Amino acid sequence: MPPTADEGVLNATFCATLVDEWVRSGVTDAVVAPGSRSTPLALALAARPELAVQVHHDERAAGFVALGLGMATGRPAVVLTTSGTAAVELHPAVVEAHQAGVPLVVATADRPPELHDVGAPQTVDQTHLFGRAVRWFAEPGPPAPAAASTWRSLASRSVVEAVDGVGGPGPVHLNLAFREPLLGRAAPLPAGRGEGEPWHVGGGTRTTVDRRGLEGLTAVLDGARGVIVAGAGCGPVDDVVALADAAGWPILADARSGCRSAGRPAILHADALLRCERFAEDVVPEVVLRLGAPPASKVLAGWLAASGARQVAVDADGRWFDPDRTATHVVRADPGSVLRALARSFDGGWVGDWGGRWAAAEASASAAVDAVLAGHDEPTEPGVARTLCRSLPGHASLVVSSSMPIRDVEWFGGPTAVRVLANRGANGIDGVVSTAVGVALAARWAGGPTVALVGDVAFLHDSNALLGLAARGVDLTIVVVDNDGGGIFSFLPQAEALDTERFEQLFGTPHGVDPLAVAAAHGIDGTTVTAAPELAGVLRGALDRGGVHVVRVVTDRAANVAVHREIHDAVAAALASSHPGSDPNRAGDGV
Repeated sequence: MPPTADEGVLNATFCATLVDEWVRSGVTDAVVAPGSRSTPLALALAARPELAVQVHHDERAAGFVALGLGMATGRPAVVLTTSGTAAVELHPAVVEAHQAGVPLVVATADRPPELHDVGAPQTVDQTHLFGRAVRWFAEPGPPAPAAASTWRSLASRSVVEAVDGVGGPGPVHLNLAFREPLLGRAAPLPAGRGEGEPWHVGGGTRTTVDRRGLEGLTAVLDGARGVIVAGAGCGPVDDVVALADAAGWPILADARSGCRSAGRPAILHADALLRCERFAEDVVPEVVLRLGAPPASKVLAGWLAASGARQVAVDADGRWFDPDRTATHVVRADPGSVLRALARSFDGGWVGDWGGRWAAAEASASAAVDAVLAGHDEPTEPGVARTLCRSLPGHASLVVSSSMPIRDVEWFGGPTAVRVLANRGANGIDGVVSTAVGVALAARWAGGPTVALVGDVAFLHDSNALLGLAARGVDLTIVVVDNDGGGIFSFLPQAEALDTERFEQLFGTPHGVDPLAVAAAHGIDGTTVTAAPELAGVLRGALDRGGVHVVRVVTDRAANVAVHREIHDAVAAALASSHPGSDPNRAGDGV
């Protein structure tokens, strides 16, 4: 216990104890937004050489940088802000971490109780500021000598709750009030556990299925005509493939699943295939095994919902991924353990050419997509996604924005060995560039480059991510698909129902801003790509040089709708010619 009640000493000792315990608990990164009330904790974080501390002027961007660090490493980063609206700015990142299952420790400085409700500046109600979007909330009050024995537990528990809390990984919120003076020298810290051990150790939340549960799943799945839908968090790829082989089922693989590496027997063009009405009707499964988060395709989701199949949804963290309410079984267990147990328990897979039919259709679809894109010298958005997935090295990380980029990567990216990451918890475009910065910071130690694929609106929405980016020592290439507005809206009924002027005012929203000019204002080099064959070479050059680069790819919103339609028509025609009995009718162009 500190020997004095001096506020400056108490603040410094309390904060040094929190940071020491975070280091013991495996935290390696912190993101600090400048502010006064947060001074004691900012100094304590900066004093520890074990921590990589990033300072970011914008709290909203800082939250997403910390999110990206947690997404890439599985370890929570600490993000620190001062009091008031600075703390409020973290809310989008907290919501994304909550819904995406990303560990994050949010530390907000606060004014002491006597300054609340009296008009003190930078003072808002920060108690439970983020509502139910956190795994745990703690508000210990201003540091006091009598509470010193609880400080290590507070810090250690914040990490345990962020990694192993109820509901799986996610954000925790520590609201930390400090009285002035905010500067002081730390007294000797409360004793920690021996050998540098953390105060608390989490036991993990992932479980295996019990015998009764396994018997029930086997009875539903074994010997039936089924499909595996593999999303982010699907489990080890080898286990997914082993069960697919045992069951004779195709793997409909989301880009984030890791199941798209070359040579894997996966279906990579399910969205395009299932737009072909006859094919979709002919391959209706009896059972569906859904692993992890759902893909972005509305066509796939609609086909599953209308199939009438018995559906088993498996997620390690117990998240309820069932928006269409079609899951007959919801399994809260480690997908790898479920997959291995099922593979051992199956008596035999589906007999027939079920898997072969899917594989032949996949080959036809892939060739059709290649043929269409080869006919376009101008950049196309599906072509950009396919080029990135094919040309990036296997040790790269690809961070993909929501809206059209994630759909284009899922629908047209094809086989890829790169790690694909995206903010698909809340599915917003918020903070995607900042998230990529966090991923790139994490990748510095692994030695791999990071590439972000974003639209122009997402890039501009998060342009403060570029603050100080050129000096952060990361290898990050940001590919901006620039169609001067909100391209995804051109696929929606609004585009046909409204006159052009009203549509452009409310949905197309042209901005007229050059992303490269924005990048240049931050000291970041940029290149514009106007021909499709140029992109792969520009990417190679950027990765070879290292550092931060922005690549602007100019496209047209109306032409983008047309090329999507052209691809879907080509896939339908390919199926009709290679699979007698199929016809080229297909569903619409919605996203």
